[in-house]
Amino acid sequence: MFTALALVLGIATITSFNAGALDNAANKNKLPDIGISGYSILSTDKELQIGQAMMRQLRGSQPIIQDPVLIEYINHLGNTLVKNAQGVNYAFEFFIINNNELNAFAFFGGHVGIHSGLITTADTESELASVIAHEISHVTQRHLARRLESQSQTQSLTMAAMLSSILLTLVNPTVGMAALSASMAATQQASINYTRGNEKEADSVGIALLASSDFNPQGAASFFSKMSAKYRYASKPPAMLLTHPLPESRIAEARQRALNYPVRPLPPSLSFELTKARLKARYQGDARSNISFFTQQLKQKSYALEAAAKYGLALAYFENKQVNEAIKLLESLAQSDANNLFYVDALTDTYIANNQTNKAINMLKQLNLFMPNNQVVSLNYANALLANKDYDLAVQILQDFLLVNPSNFIAYDILTTLYRSQDKIGLMHMTKAEALALLGAYPKAIDELQTSYNFLEEQPLMQKRVKARILQLQEQENRLKRL
Repeated sequence: MFTALALVLGIATITSFNAGALDNAANKNKLPDIGISGYSILSTDKELQIGQAMMRQLRGSQPIIQDPVLIEYINHLGNTLVKNAQGVNYAFEFFIINNNELNAFAFFGGHVGIHSGLITTADTESELASVIAHEISHVTQRHLARRLESQSQTQSLTMAAMLSSILLTLVNPTVGMAALSASMAATQQASINYTRGNEKEADSVGIALLASSDFNPQGAASFFSKMSAKYRYASKPPAMLLTHPLPESRIAEARQRALNYPVRPLPPSLSFELTKARLKARYQGDARSNISFFTQQLKQKSYALEAAAKYGLALAYFENKQVNEAIKLLESLAQSDANNLFYVDALTDTYIANNQTNKAINMLKQLNLFMPNNQVVSLNYANALLANKDYDLAVQILQDFLLVNPSNFIAYDILTTLYRSQDKIGLMHMTKAEALALLGAYPKAIDELQTSYNFLEEQPLMQKRVKARILQLQEQENRLKRL
C-alpha cells in the first residue's frame, strides 16, 4: 500500500514490498512458503551496496529534509519498531522528503522514506507508525530480492536499468506509471498481481509489529479508512492510492487482524505533535498564514496538545522575523521540559538571531555533557560556536561527532563553513568533497580532493590521506558501475 514503485516492475524495476502473512501473535513473523528467499540473486552485502548508492542519488536529486530534529524523531520512531522486528540484517535509515504527497517507500539496505504530507495527514502516532511498520516488514522479509528472482526468470535485467526506473518513480509515481508502454501490459499485470499478494502479507506482519511495539494495532485500519474516505471520489488520488487501491476488503481485513491484539488506546504523543507542528511551520505555507493557523488553534483549542500549537506558533513567529515573540513562547515551553530537543533547536536559532548567542552556547554546553554526539545537540552547538567565532571548539565538536556519524551531511556542511572561516582552504575542499560524495557526485568530490591536495603542500601526511581518499572514491564509483 505504501510504496510508490508497484506499477513499474514491468520495465525492469523492483518494488519495495515484503512478504510474511500471519494473523496471530504466536506466529507473528513466520513467512508462508512462497519459494526462494532471494539470496540466489542478491546477497545482503549487495543489497547494502545498492541501497547506499540509491540513497546517495536521492540526496542529490530529491528534497530530503536535512533537519536534525526531524531526523532524530523519525529514526527514533522507526527504530522503536525495528527492535521488535525479526529478520533485521542491517541498520535502518529513515528519512523525510519535503513533499505534500501522501507516500512512503522502502528500498534496499533498510532505507525507508516518508513524505512530509503523510506525516501531517496522520492524526495519531500509531497511524504513522503503521505505515512505517508496513515498510519495515517489506525490508525484513526481503521482498525486493524475491521480486528480482521472479522477474529474472522472464526478463534480462541490469542493475543500472532497475536503479534508474526505481528512482524515476520513488517520489513521483504518476510520472513513472505514465512511462509504461502498452507493449508491457502483460508483464505489468503480472507484477501488479504479485504485489497485491505481498501487500496483504505485509499488512499482517506490519500490524503484528505495530502491536508488539506498544502502538495501537488499530492504527493501520484507521489510516486505511481515512485515506479511502478522503480520496474515494478524488480526480487525482495520492501516490499510495494510485499504486495500491484500498478496497473495502483490505480495510476490513486490517480491522479484523487488529482485533487479535489487545486494545491499546494511547494519549497523544508530544513528539509526534511537535513534528507535525514543525513541518507545518517550517516546510508548508508562508509565515503569516501559519501564524494565523496556530493562533486559531490556540484560540479554539482545536489541538491535540497545547504545547505543540504554541511551538508551531513560535516557529511561525521566527520565520516571520518576530524573534522576541518566538523566544517568549519557547522559553515558557522549555521551563517545564528543558531537555526537549525540539525546544532546544528552536531556542538556539532564536538566540543567535537575537544576538544572544552566549545563551545558546551555555544551554548546549550543558546538554552536550549529558548527550554527547547527539545530532541535535552537537550540530546546534557547533552552529552556535560558529556564530560566536569560536572556530576551534566548533571544529572539535564536529570532528568528534563525525567519528560516530560519518555520513551526516549537515555536519560536513557546517565544517566546510568553519574551515572557510579559518582560511584553511585545503581542509575546506576535503570536507566539501565528503559532502559531495554523500550525494553520489563522485567526479565533483574527486575534483575537490585534487584541489585540496594543492593547498596542502606543507602537510605531506594530509596529502597522503587525500590520495588514499581519491582512490577510495574512484573504487566506489567503479563498484557502482559494476552493479
